[in-house]
Amino acid sequence: MVVGPFPVAKLGFLLLRTLSKPIANTCKERAKQSPIFRKYICLPPAYFYNWCEVKTKMWILNLGQPVQVPPLNEAMAIELGANLLGEGILFTVAAAVLIIEYARQSAKQAAKDKEQEEEMNRLHTTIRDLNFQMESQQAQIKGLFRHVYELDSKVVKLPWTLGQKQNIDEIIEKKIEKPDKIDNSDVITEAITYLFSDILGGDNFT
Repeated sequence: MVVGPFPVAKLGFLLLRTLSKPIANTCKERAKQSPIFRKYICLPPAYFYNWCEVKTKMWILNLGQPVQVPPLNEAMAIELGANLLGEGILFTVAAAVLIIEYARQSAKQAAKDKEQEEEMNRLHTTIRDLNFQMESQQAQIKGLFRHVYELDSKVVKLPWTLGQKQNIDEIIEKKIEKPDKIDNSDVITEAITYLFSDILGGDNFT
């Protein structure tokens, strides 16, 4: 049974998301207790969120636009700002995890595509080399056949083959395209026929 690699990266992202919630809660409590956090971090987002919420509700309910949005009291603003801070931390962590995972998957897919492309290039190179080698071998075979027939033209011909003339190039092409075994029976039959008919005088032999 083949077991895939352990997803360490995904486990780390899950752990980070799990730890982000208590971290956000801690930040909320610190924001409530610290005057600087309350004044510059909790209250401005809370007031702005309340203003947007009231404006949106008035527009959806078609109640007209109020002249002035009533502000929240400080306790409600601090609570709302702390909640917004916690949600912002959770959203930031989730977005960071998503972006990192997307980048990791993209890099993994790019590496896989590059490996496949290199493999295809190697196959094309191998096929091209094999084609070149085959053409070179065919040229060598043609040269060998030509050399054989040139040598054959210099030796003494058998009397019964003197009238058989063929184009060397045609013979070479036929031998390369359809190589066949040499049939010695036809040569022997022609030799016996020539011996009886021309040398021994046919019936005089018997």
